[in-house]
Amino acid sequence: MTAIARITLLSMVLGLSACAVQRPEPAPLPPIPPSQPKPTPSTAPTPSKPGIPAKPAKPVPRTSASFAPPPGGNSHWDAKLGVYVLDDQTNTFYRQRTYYRWNNGWSRAISPSGPWEDTDIHGVPSGLGRQFGK
Repeated sequence: MTAIARITLLSMVLGLSACAVQRPEPAPLPPIPPSQPKPTPSTAPTPSKPGIPAKPAKPVPRTSASFAPPPGGNSHWDAKLGVYVLDDQTNTFYRQRTYYRWNNGWSRAISPSGPWEDTDIHGVPSGLGRQFGK
């Protein structure tokens, strides 16, 4: 046999032998104890536990992890819409250096004071289109 044939044969044998290695069986799980009968639910209201306050609602984030807020404007991030909502201007939004305004149709501008140019639903972020474009 030639040296190349021997090396090839040896490589194949070693490679296939790795497939034959078996892992040990896992230890058996402990037996499951018999089930206890479940109590029937009562129709009487259960009193709340005194001294344990209810969990507070998760605070609404003021900013987005992906988009910078508008410069100098009072706004908050609306994750459902995917934009910043300007607090002091009705139906005015901001994302990626563009302001969007809904007034019976969409318009956009690079400043919150305009000049505004008309656009359609395709020119606004998808969350806004779903909310107002109906």
